[in-house]
Amino acid sequence: MIGSVQCTSCHGRYGVRSLEQLTSVRLSGMLRDAQYTVALALLAAGGTGSRAAREAACTVVRDAGFEDCGEAQVLAALAALSGLGDELQEAHRPAEALTVEVHAALEPLTPHLAQQGRERLLLQGAWIALSDGRYLPQEREALAVVGRCLGLGEEQVGTLLEAATRAAH
Repeated sequence: MIGSVQCTSCHGRYGVRSLEQLTSVRLSGMLRDAQYTVALALLAAGGTGSRAAREAACTVVRDAGFEDCGEAQVLAALAALSGLGDELQEAHRPAEALTVEVHAALEPLTPHLAQQGRERLLLQGAWIALSDGRYLPQEREALAVVGRCLGLGEEQVGTLLEAATRAAH
């Protein structure tokens, strides 16, 4: 085969265009980063004052593959990414500073995820938002951004957010 590459794992030969495809390692890393970014964005949107929200965000982050990541690391990452520092202690601070990171983490991943995977990412954010009560307007706004980045329609996002209020997580 002219213009081919050989896989070092399976020893199969593939066309050079196969190098343009994501590897499973890269795809897993992108998904892990997306889950982490969604958790940070929702935590920033709802404020860091709620212990339940901090714990929910840490659970999502650990489940994403950052097993050693605790509350201190999540809050430090949030402060570093948002550039808000000590101002994070203000309740209900919008996640505006994380919008760029949300787009950067989700948009390249979206074409590679099945519908269920995109919905699951949104629902993980919804569970963080709901961990301390109802959705705050800033949390709904952050979830709408997540939904748009994932290619989910506004109506679909609304339906998923409503379903999350009724489902145990």
